[in-house]
Amino acid sequence: MKASDPYLRFVRWEEANALSVGYCPDLFVGGICHAESEAYRQLCELVNEEVADLLAAGRPLPLAATQPVRQPELAA
Repeated sequence: MKASDPYLRFVRWEEANALSVGYCPDLFVGGICHAESEAYRQLCELVNEEVADLLAAGRPLPLAATQPVRQPELAA
């Protein structure tokens, strides 16, 4: 398992900006990777780079505290 694996990553369509925005709440404040396509791939690269930079600098990795939330399926 890579050091970056525990961090939640997701991409959400931002209607106001007409863009896909990538998020990794445990490592970055706000959204990053404003891209029409390949936003998730770009987000994963940035997460891997951030973790590598922290490790290279001898800094501790933040706890991976954000967990995905699933909306329950409502019965009709």
